Amino acid sequence: MITKSDVKYIQSLAHKKFREEEGVFVIEGVKMVGELIDEFPETIVHLYATRHWADEKNHQELVGFHVSIIDEITLEKISQLKTPNQVVAVVKMPKQPTQENASNRFTLLLDQIQDPGNLGTIIRTCDWFGIQNIVCSLDTVDAYNPKTVQSAKGSLLRINIQYGELSAYLSSKKGMPVYAAALDGTSIHNMDVEGPAIIVIGNEAKGISKEILAFATQKITIPKFGKAESLNAGIATAIILSNIIK
Repeated sequence: MITKSDVKYIQSLAHKKFREEEGVFVIEGVKMVGELIDEFPETIVHLYATRHWADEKNHQELVGFHVSIIDEITLEKISQLKTPNQVVAVVKMPKQPTQENASNRFTLLLDQIQDPGNLGTIIRTCDWFGIQNIVCSLDTVDAYNPKTVQSAKGSLLRINIQYGELSAYLSSKKGMPVYAAALDGTSIHNMDVEGPAIIVIGNEAKGISKEILAFATQKITIPKFGKAESLNAGIATAIILSNIIK
C-alpha cells in the first residue's frame, strides 16, 4: 500500500535539499536494485515495486524488506526515469568516511565537475580501476543526483565519496605527489606514476581552478592528435587512470 503522502515524499527526493534533510536517495531499475539487495541490503529503507517484479523474486530474497506493491501508473509518478523500470528503492546515504581507505594507492580529486552524467561515469570508472576514494569540491554536482545515480550504476555505494574544500584537503596532504590534468602537462604516455598520489580532474569547460592547480607537483595531459577542442571529463578520467594504474 502506498499513500499520496508516500508519493510526494519520494518525488521530493529528486531535490538535493530533501535528500540531505532525510539522509536518503533513490535507486531504481531491476538491475541496480538487484545489486543493491545482493551487496548492500542494510541500506534499503523501502522498496516500491510492481507485482510482476515481486512475483519474479524468490520469496526469501525479500524477507526483512519493507515492500509496497504498486501499479504502473504509480510507478510513473514516483520514478525519476523517463522509462520507469519495475522497482524503486529508497536508500540510506552512506555516512561520509572519517578517513580514506589507506590501502588505495590513488585518490581522485574532482574540481567543480558540473555534469551529473560525467560524475556518474567517473564514479563507475574509479570502481573499475579499484580507486575507492573520491574527494569532490563543494561546488561539484551532488553524487546522489538522479542522473548521477543512474550513470554510476551499482558503483555508487562501493566508493568513498567526500565533499569539502579541496585547498584544505591538499594542504593536509603535504609531501604527497599531486598530478593535475591540464592541456600543457606532461604526456601520460611518458610517465610511470607510483602511488600513493592524488590525481586532480577539473571542470568540463574551465579545467582546474588556479587555486587548486597551485598545489600540483606535476601537470599531466592526454596527447591530442586530432582537432577536438577538449575531452569529456568522464572519458578523460578513464584514459588517465588506464595509463596510470598498471
